[in-house]
Amino acid sequence: MALTLNVNGKNYTVNSDTKTPLLWVLRDELGLTGTKYGCGVEICSACTVWIDGSPEKSCDEEVGSCAGKKIVTIEGLAATGTTPDPNSPNHPVQLAWIAAQVPQCGYCQSGMIMRVAKLIKDSPKPTDAQIDAALSNICACGTYPRVRAAIKQMTGQAV
Repeated sequence: MALTLNVNGKNYTVNSDTKTPLLWVLRDELGLTGTKYGCGVEICSACTVWIDGSPEKSCDEEVGSCAGKKIVTIEGLAATGTTPDPNSPNHPVQLAWIAAQVPQCGYCQSGMIMRVAKLIKDSPKPTDAQIDAALSNICACGTYPRVRAAIKQMTGQAV
């Protein structure tokens, strides 16, 4: 069935079964491979994208439920934030990740960045409790202390 998806500000027509997970349509049909497959059962959050401004796990989101909604992937995140350099292809959270050298293997990081970007948008100076509540991501490398430090640094809080 042909569906129209708005992804990163562009409309795409996809021919997928409406029950196909959004993750696979993003990766396989649209070539947007920044969103990762981790567990496939909504536990790890590696597949997080924004749907109508809310972080959602795309591995279990049926593509049919996404028609008419605005989807933002890690590839389109920079367009949603103001960067110190207007020519930068990165969102402020991505810049903070680079500055704090957050990633190790990096596999979970696109999903984590999507969640943190929403957290910062809603709470410009999040508390530790807000950070803990926002991050359900599983990071096998254990980068959580660097994630917290990056958030604190970018929001002007003591690390």
